[in-house]
Amino acid sequence: MAEYSLEPVDVKKVSTRYRTIQTKMPVPESLAIFASLKKSEPRAMMGMPPVVWDRAENFSVEDKWGNRWIDWSSCVLLANVGHGREEIKTALKAQIDQGLLATYVFVHEKRVELTSALQALSPDPSLYEVFLLSTGSEAIENCIKLAKTYALEKHGPGKRYIVSFENAFHGRTLGAQLVGGNPALKKWIGTPDPSFVQVPFPDGYHTTDTSFDLFRQVIAAKGIKETDIAGVLTESYQGGYADFLPVAYAQNLEAFCRMNDIVMVYDEVQAGFGRTGKMFCYEHYAVQPDLIACGKGLSSSLPIAAVIGRADIMDLYPPGSMTSTHSASPLCVTAALANLKILQTEDLITNAAGLGEILISELERIRNQFTKILAVVKGKGLVAGIRVADPKTGKPDGETALKINTACYQKGLLMFAPVGTEGESVKIAPPLTITEEALREGIDVFEEALNEVLNRR
Repeated sequence: MAEYSLEPVDVKKVSTRYRTIQTKMPVPESLAIFASLKKSEPRAMMGMPPVVWDRAENFSVEDKWGNRWIDWSSCVLLANVGHGREEIKTALKAQIDQGLLATYVFVHEKRVELTSALQALSPDPSLYEVFLLSTGSEAIENCIKLAKTYALEKHGPGKRYIVSFENAFHGRTLGAQLVGGNPALKKWIGTPDPSFVQVPFPDGYHTTDTSFDLFRQVIAAKGIKETDIAGVLTESYQGGYADFLPVAYAQNLEAFCRMNDIVMVYDEVQAGFGRTGKMFCYEHYAVQPDLIACGKGLSSSLPIAAVIGRADIMDLYPPGSMTSTHSASPLCVTAALANLKILQTEDLITNAAGLGEILISELERIRNQFTKILAVVKGKGLVAGIRVADPKTGKPDGETALKINTACYQKGLLMFAPVGTEGESVKIAPPLTITEEALREGIDVFEEALNEVLNRR
């Protein structure tokens, strides 16, 4: 895939209420930092726009040379309640002063506060439990383990398949990549485990047939009995593109899982905690997952994740046999508790839903100007994805997506690098605290960047 240039270029100076650009991009003085990192880090860590973060507050990111960006990344959909919240910092300082920084899985009081708070958000607090972990990938690994264990203990070794979706991304650990839907990310594995299988995701773009019949047809064509499926795992929306399940499909999938006693797992690592205008994205589908993998927006800061799941599945392992060194780390739990309080007291979920209508409507308006290049706009709440395609062939165009992304960061609008299987998807995900005025300014900048890049073609 194409990479960002580290050659400083002159760019137009910007000074607005929310953006300031006053140097070349990238900043010449920052190049020594990138050079040092090149010597000490693997090159895989150098995939983002060449900005050296110095400070981040609410929906703004600043460097030390006087440049300031509207953040449309949220640290890859993490900073849901905004960057550097005083409430989170104050809570963390108090916890540090208390002196309890690590506990392994020995009990501390804030642990029960957080597990109880998350249990209250579950589909049924009387039937669901919460397991705290460190990362989204770790949560996904746990969901795979629990789904397979449930099937093995209740039905025997024949019920072993985990079905997931093409183009899905669930993390970078072994199990998360086995269950992922991008073959290129599995080359290092060698011979994949045949009990992990993928079916087309009903996005209406890669897969035009969005009926649930296709799911069953593909499973049958792979020679898999429906009764031999242990679990089905789906992102609540596919993170690479912001593609959502059709509601009827999601509900048919749930009925299928219930009929065959299949553990239905929803990956809410990107989607949870208000991002789509609901606390959890699966609520848009009116379904009840058996296991829910959470992360990112749970704390808007420190690394913490969770699995929220049916108690009869979560309790399959005896005490001491399903733990993690940093489960319920006091600092991370403290951050998560403060984060949840902000999310709910400031009604940021409603803000995401309302501003999402503006965002998606404006992106559709912009797309109508470039229908041959901007192939699809998808999104809900404050997450959106725009596929960039070659106008002659219709194939994914990662090079142009990167040019659009680069033009935006040079103008004071910061996104993470384009994603998708070919790097052709431009993702938009501002903190849920962004104001309508700042969102509209970002949309104007995005449109300006598109006009400059696409009219040069």
